[in-house]
Amino acid sequence: MELAGQRILLTGASGGIGVPLARRLADAGARLALVGRRPSPLEDLADGLDGAAAVVADIGTPGGCQEAAAGVNSAVGGVDVLINLAGAFSFNVFAEEDPETFERLFRTNVVAPMTLTRLVLPTMLAQGRGRVVNVGSVLGSLALPWFTTYSSTKFALRGFSEALRRELAGTGVGVTYVAPRAVRTAMNPDAVYRMAEATGMRMDPPETVAAEIEKAIRRDAREHYVGRPESIFARINALLPGLVDRALRKQGRETERFAKADNG
Repeated sequence: MELAGQRILLTGASGGIGVPLARRLADAGARLALVGRRPSPLEDLADGLDGAAAVVADIGTPGGCQEAAAGVNSAVGGVDVLINLAGAFSFNVFAEEDPETFERLFRTNVVAPMTLTRLVLPTMLAQGRGRVVNVGSVLGSLALPWFTTYSSTKFALRGFSEALRRELAGTGVGVTYVAPRAVRTAMNPDAVYRMAEATGMRMDPPETVAAEIEKAIRRDAREHYVGRPESIFARINALLPGLVDRALRKQGRETERFAKADNG
């Protein structure tokens, strides 16, 4: 896909990955509708980019997706590419997880992308072109203990992406699922960084992930995994989950003490 002139709705635009991604897309000539909850950083970002507009909306609330879609139509006149980047995170012992937490994560990580897709899809189908880009996680294919709620939402997002891609075959509207490994953003609690250091877990800078998302869009990729060996483990897990169970057992025990420490 050529990005110049494309009208792009980007959620989570003022977040760790969103900022470098917005800059890359603007540099490529796209017209951006930047969606986020925090007015000041969102408006500052939009003011510094050519062809960008800020749309303040909380897509994790019942009316937030409707507000976002209406704001985008007003700002850039429609959507050619929807990038569902906004996300919520949890690193916790599931037996101690607050039910509100997994409800919040499913609203933000699953329901919001599905709702926004449903809102923009009729126009994409009518014009015979468009792309939905869902940014998930390698944990949507390789579920890890203590990330149980988060992994569950990303499995759901991957399933939605796969089913929708097959449903839209032949319509001119494509679906891309991008699965980064761990990313160094403010969304991570300090315990995640301490756990990553102790276990040797690799983490990418946001700029690297932003570049990979842009690459996936340009290639009209169906799925795009970021980082090895995690992407290889994800494929092994699909074939031999018992083998991965055993391989992760020691690391899981090490990870557990950080999850417990972070949550009291």
